[in-house]
Amino acid sequence: MKERNEIEQTRTSIFTIFRVSLKLGFTSFGGPIAHLGYFHSEYINRRRWLDERSYADLVALCQLLPGPASSQVGIGIGTMRAGLLGGIAAWIGFTLPSALALMLFALLLHGLPVDSYGWIHGLKIVAVAIVAQAIHSMGVKLIPDRSRATIAAAAAALTLLWPTSGSQLLTIAGAALIGLFLYRRSEAAEASPLPMPISRRTGMACLLLFVLLLALLPIIRAVTSSHWAALMDSFYRSGALVFGGGHVVLPLLEREVVPTGWISSGDFLAGYGAAQAVPGPLFTFASYLGAIDSGIWGALIATVAIFLPAYLLVVGALPFWHTLLHNSKFRGAVVSINAAVVGILIAAFYDPIWVSSITGAYEFALALILLTMLTYWKLPTWIIILAGALGGMLIQQL
Repeated sequence: MKERNEIEQTRTSIFTIFRVSLKLGFTSFGGPIAHLGYFHSEYINRRRWLDERSYADLVALCQLLPGPASSQVGIGIGTMRAGLLGGIAAWIGFTLPSALALMLFALLLHGLPVDSYGWIHGLKIVAVAIVAQAIHSMGVKLIPDRSRATIAAAAAALTLLWPTSGSQLLTIAGAALIGLFLYRRSEAAEASPLPMPISRRTGMACLLLFVLLLALLPIIRAVTSSHWAALMDSFYRSGALVFGGGHVVLPLLEREVVPTGWISSGDFLAGYGAAQAVPGPLFTFASYLGAIDSGIWGALIATVAIFLPAYLLVVGALPFWHTLLHNSKFRGAVVSINAAVVGILIAAFYDPIWVSSITGAYEFALALILLTMLTYWKLPTWIIILAGALGGMLIQQL
């Protein structure tokens, strides 16, 4: 009877996690930093699921891992609350609203000449302003000195001159090696031990599965020549190599879907602009891309594939939480990787965003106005989206 009661309690807890995270998925506007604020208000202040110190440590750990940090924090809280299924429930709840919205947007636009719509062109210019702000804010924090600025510049140059997914992987790996030596004395965080409902063996299994999928999916893609395998491989690899936040997934995805002919550059940037207008994680941009390419099934595969590395990594890392945050070499590698990420984002800002969106003085003026509204006036994202769409329509009439 006691075991049955515990099972029922777990089921109730999983449902509660889903319900709470679904509410956050509908209301969390403003990007990953804002998401962490919403999480703190709901999970810490209101529900007391973690204490302040534990939440801060979880955020620190997720920021060190590749993947969407805010989604990983939600997965981590769900996992600590109700095990593996709790983490899945937290991810589904937080992801579902924006994934559905972007999939519907893709299905409505599918087959239409989006490049001819002024408001779509305005959304592309919105992407210019938003990524420019992201580069500035990340640069202030992540490249504060000469050595890290040099790493960022080298990463940008390599990514632009060698535009392949292999170059990005090589850039991140090279930055990690540099960081092991250059920043090996980075200050390690003090982490408090947390009760974990999953064992180290389970954590190791998740980390092993992460590596196996990263290695085997390209082989399966090449051997089978299956489009579904190619879709899974492209989105899984993109999700596995993202350090520094959701905006960094842009160049990885662009290299995977535009040169292959799966999606046009216009559709890509229109979807990226629309992704800024919905709540929840920016990684659900994959739902839009998958739907444009292969309908509902494409959206489902792309969404699961791009988030799967984040889930495996955070669940795999949680049992080793204390060790990772105390490892100065690990933190040193991440310091250098973060600098390289800024460089990769700079490269993406130039191509495809700038070269596809800023084609004249009118576009540049609109981008400058939107950036000012976003950075200095601190206006909500939905106002920036609306202003960009209206500005694009006005430019079309000029």
